[in-house]
Amino acid sequence: MNKPQQIDRPRLLRLATYASVATATTLILAKLLAWFISDSVSILATLVDSSLDVLASVLNMIAVHHALQPADREHRFGHGKAEALAGLGQSMFIAGSAGILLLQAISRLINPQPLEKGLELGIGVMLLSIVATLALLSFQRYVIRRTDSTAIKADALHYKTDLLVNGSVIVALLLSFYGWDVVDPLFAIAIALFILHSAWQIVREAVDLLMDHELPDEDRQKIRALITNHPDAIGFHDLRTRQSGNTVFVQLHLELNENLSLRQAHAIADELENKVAALFDEAEVIIHEDPVTHMPPGITSRK
Repeated sequence: MNKPQQIDRPRLLRLATYASVATATTLILAKLLAWFISDSVSILATLVDSSLDVLASVLNMIAVHHALQPADREHRFGHGKAEALAGLGQSMFIAGSAGILLLQAISRLINPQPLEKGLELGIGVMLLSIVATLALLSFQRYVIRRTDSTAIKADALHYKTDLLVNGSVIVALLLSFYGWDVVDPLFAIAIALFILHSAWQIVREAVDLLMDHELPDEDRQKIRALITNHPDAIGFHDLRTRQSGNTVFVQLHLELNENLSLRQAHAIADELENKVAALFDEAEVIIHEDPVTHMPPGITSRK
């Protein structure tokens, strides 16, 4: 994980959540009008998806606000896991609505109905959705690069699927107009399955955070290299890492020459704690010093 430049993280996160809610709300109104006129189940699918986006974005807005609160007496490790809880809540909304959409699409597949009106409006609304979604995703990518926020990543995942969804609906509307009525519900079914897949991705990331999953191997290798390259470090063991919100927690046992004074050992541990913390945007590092018999150069203890 590369350490981002110093930025106003709370402000960026709040702006990202406000932008998500505003974009999804605008698209809901446009798609509601298009569905009411055209009666397209594909447009209904995107309407359901945008409704989910609003619910998910509102959850994110609340979660981000809570996660940004500083640690207190009851939550010594901060409130970062509120983002993961919001992710789980989002996945429940998504899975339930995708199931309803599947039932509606299957019903329309059994009893197909031609699209006789609203084609131009439907395509226009889908094009508007694509442009608005691209603009939102561009801003979200900017925020993610600088904050590494789980909540914003989950929110962006919704809108990435929206691009495919809206594009597929344009194709479905055009094919239905030329007599391929079965395409409309088939596309809706595909969209529902894709939404379920997205929900599963959110669940996996949220569970990893809640279950204190280890950091990626790339980050752990950086920590290992930093420790082993220190001239006074004989070795280390029991490296444990996790992430809560944007805060990374690192703990390890540092093996030092037993002949070092307590002051020297403590100074070395402090130095390495600061270096490890500098690898991340926000980190809390705890290093415990273990005295060991000094080993010849080139021989290290268990890692």
